[in-house]
Amino acid sequence: MTYSRVLAGVISALEGTDVQVRVRALSRSDDLEAVDAIAAHATVGAVLADVPLAMAVRFQRRCRRVVSLAATSSSVPAIEADNEGGAFAAVEYLYRSGRRRIAAVHGPDHSADARARQQGVLRAVREFGLPEFSCGGDFRREGGHRAAHRLLTADPEVDAMFVACDLMAAGAVQAITERGHKVPDDVSLVGFDDSVAAVCANPPLMTMRMPVEEMAVAATRLLLDGNVLSQYRKGVAVGMVVRGSTVPVEH
Repeated sequence: MTYSRVLAGVISALEGTDVQVRVRALSRSDDLEAVDAIAAHATVGAVLADVPLAMAVRFQRRCRRVVSLAATSSSVPAIEADNEGGAFAAVEYLYRSGRRRIAAVHGPDHSADARARQQGVLRAVREFGLPEFSCGGDFRREGGHRAAHRLLTADPEVDAMFVACDLMAAGAVQAITERGHKVPDDVSLVGFDDSVAAVCANPPLMTMRMPVEEMAVAATRLLLDGNVLSQYRKGVAVGMVVRGSTVPVEH
């Protein structure tokens, strides 16, 4: 998830109020003392962006005024993008365009968004009778670059890739071209998030758009209303942005 877009949504929702924004980033997923300290000083509440399950549950136990922007525990209120449906739609698009050797680069297991996207890919693989062909990544450009090299080494006939975030997808494009293939003619590619990396890639990436700003606005307004119920859930659709990294197969 693009944190600048989360912040933009939060700030937008706070216009006209006297509430101040504090941003805290935790580098360790086991830093529970830091979670306790943040929760103790939350006033209106907190919006959690891609926080691991254990930390989200800990925060919610210390401070009930919390909304997560990703699935964590059933006890933690959340506004969730349809990551699984978005990944399914991306693979379906590649399949409908004539691609049949569709590889996937998944995100890290600790990310709820990444796990949901992987489930969407697997559902599409089963529905369309595709070979399950994938490699793990870490939501960084270098990880996408390494994974794409591995996939093309294992099967040079790969004709499409779904990559679980745009930053990894930009690295995958570089790996594909280094192997002498062209994007999108030889290998079509779809990313996820609709981040700056998608726009700046060459060619610009087709991607699945996470409505991050809208989700952050909704979460912030819930907190401002002061009535966030435990187990609150709201699902948000993921959009498709078609750009130059895909092209139909010509017969």
